[in-house]
Amino acid sequence: MTKTAKPEDDAINVAAPPGFDAQAIPVHEVCDYQDKVPAERLSPEALRALFACQPSWQPEITDENRHVIAADIIARRQAAGKVTKAAVLIPLLLREGGLSVLLTQRTDHLRDHAGQISFPGGRMDAEDRSPDDTALRESEEEIGLDRSRVEIIGHLPEYLTVSGYGVTPVVALVEAQAEYVLDEFEVADVFEVPLSFLLDPANHQVRLWQSEQGSRRFYSMPYENRFIWGATAGMLRNLYHLLKV
Repeated sequence: MTKTAKPEDDAINVAAPPGFDAQAIPVHEVCDYQDKVPAERLSPEALRALFACQPSWQPEITDENRHVIAADIIARRQAAGKVTKAAVLIPLLLREGGLSVLLTQRTDHLRDHAGQISFPGGRMDAEDRSPDDTALRESEEEIGLDRSRVEIIGHLPEYLTVSGYGVTPVVALVEAQAEYVLDEFEVADVFEVPLSFLLDPANHQVRLWQSEQGSRRFYSMPYENRFIWGATAGMLRNLYHLLKV
């Protein structure tokens, strides 16, 4: 989500090593044994009602979150005067056949999370009054999303990333646009995935990465020729946990 690379960030950026291929990491398990989200909860009306009065539920703490906390990454960034707050938009597109999620493919030359699939979003600017402002502004800048088409319905818990950000996921119902204007520096492509696919635990893989620092588990959700993993998959898992309650 960082727009410019700065050498002084190197000491506090402990993301996956250069050339890391998440798809090559073996699948440890598939979550098909977990409860499914009832189909009736995936309608716009049901989602509005759910976020207006959220039930008691437990967000999932991923290994990525644990690593960020254990390595004190965010505190170290703050001590170095770095911005640590960010927000992403989880755009749920209104389609006749059911909701779909709008996702972006990041360009390969970016310093953080290059080539990965993500939600539109980025770090908070001083002018942003709230995570909602950040998510809407960044979505306009990255993919040309018209904010008049966006109905924000709620938020998910803050998600901590290895690049040193506390990210607030902003959930919104969105009227699809005929086309999107992409920021060519940051965004290589934009595409949709059915919400029902992303929230089906049978499509949630746990992969186990072994390194010199020990093992680390992360989620992946392959869809057609797209490989969704990392923080994006972690945030989708929290949406799943909320909706399955």
